Amino acid sequence: MKTVIITGANGNLGTAVTQAFLQKGYRVIATVFSEEMKREVVSHTNLEIHAVDLGNEALAASFVKQVIDRYRVIDAALLLVGGFAMGGLAATSISDIRKQLSLNFETAYQVAQPVFLHMLQNGFGRLVFIGARPAIEASYGKDLIAYGLSKSLLFKLAEYLNETARGKNVTATVIAPSTLDTPLNRKSMPDTDPAIWVKPTELAELLAFIVSEASNPLRETVLKVYNNA
Repeated sequence: MKTVIITGANGNLGTAVTQAFLQKGYRVIATVFSEEMKREVVSHTNLEIHAVDLGNEALAASFVKQVIDRYRVIDAALLLVGGFAMGGLAATSISDIRKQLSLNFETAYQVAQPVFLHMLQNGFGRLVFIGARPAIEASYGKDLIAYGLSKSLLFKLAEYLNETARGKNVTATVIAPSTLDTPLNRKSMPDTDPAIWVKPTELAELLAFIVSEASNPLRETVLKVYNNA
């Protein structure tokens, strides 16, 4: 049985991804931020849930070590933890940027670093980061300065990791979705047809493909998952 780490498992995307991987027969090691949030994730025989503040480097490293010690091999890690913030240049302070960096970059890096090194030792592994359209296209990011900047680092990090792993069967992929079809987004944008957005279940299937053997030929992959948004 393959072992996959899924961070942020109680979010809209995390819920869909966790269920998809369980249905496909993976052992899922899921993280949420607090003990209370564990109740938000539906239990399953092959699901193990940890409450971890991944913004804390020591706690993130300890979590990864615990998983490696117990299961020996981590086949994939889907790093879904993140946060969103509005704000153009005039409204964005350096404090706002630091907050978004912590939510979107540090939580990913602090898991990716030990997991990636473990994968290099094993000669196999799949890391998946969740990027964002505003980090790629300035027209979408100009009013989301802190958010876009924090997400942009994930693209560069993936490039560094893929260069480090060149010649090995270890890859880092960045998925850049447009608007996700979630209850919150439907409520906040009632005049937009949600049919043009990306459904979390659809994105979950793409993530399953990325970590499957069918994706072995892919390297340095950035997938823009926009639907018609």
